[in-house]
Amino acid sequence: MNSKPLALITGASRGIGQSIAEHLAAEGFNIAGVARTMGNEGVVGTGRSATCVSESHEVEFLPIRADISELTSHATIVSQVMERFGRIDLLVNNAGIAPEKRLDLLETTPEDFDRIMSTNLRGAFFLSQTVAGKMIEIQEKHPEVKPQIIFVTSVSAVASSTNRAAYCISKAGLSMTVRLFADRLAEHGINVYEIRPGIIATDMTAPAKEKYDRQIAAGLIPQGRWGQPTDVAKAVVAIARGYFDYSTGMIFEVSGGMNVQRL
Repeated sequence: MNSKPLALITGASRGIGQSIAEHLAAEGFNIAGVARTMGNEGVVGTGRSATCVSESHEVEFLPIRADISELTSHATIVSQVMERFGRIDLLVNNAGIAPEKRLDLLETTPEDFDRIMSTNLRGAFFLSQTVAGKMIEIQEKHPEVKPQIIFVTSVSAVASSTNRAAYCISKAGLSMTVRLFADRLAEHGINVYEIRPGIIATDMTAPAKEKYDRQIAAGLIPQGRWGQPTDVAKAVVAIARGYFDYSTGMIFEVSGGMNVQRL
């Protein structure tokens, strides 16, 4: 078994996932990055090589090209990680997709609904199921390993956007998935957490930039700015460091205060 901890991160080729990978590498984690567009050299969204990033921190990077909506890929992902590193200390379920086109609730299509659910909810659920089973096996042989699972959801888990119905429902379902896994895995000492980002500057939010710029200027976010991928990554690092070992099932909202009810 490799001496360094291993973080398995989905949606690791850009945006939030890329930032999480870079921050965990700086913490001494080896990284297995999963994405549909992950190149053999781990080239990430900004053109930076994830391999170079990991080497600068003296850790290893394993790029895995896979689509988590394809459930048959999950066993292959886990086997590749175990063959290379022999351990999984942290799973970060970050992969997520948005509607191809924002449509009114009454115009939502079954095809788009199923496409979003297959990645955001179904894929994350069953990958976590597979990884959790392997984590339990690892712990039985190496009780010093304290695995953790993190789900990256969204404020859309609780905030209605009637032109993104499937996305909101997928994130609400993922939020319950956190509680279910936290409950089930507690007896094995495997903690599970939810990180709930707000409006983060990524490729996903770029098409709605003008809308969000106006809303932020009008006071939607108490802290008055866009969130950045690094804001989410720092929350992952805090969990990975073990600062919240007695807080399984906890929601960490990274939204600049959007959770604050105001009159």
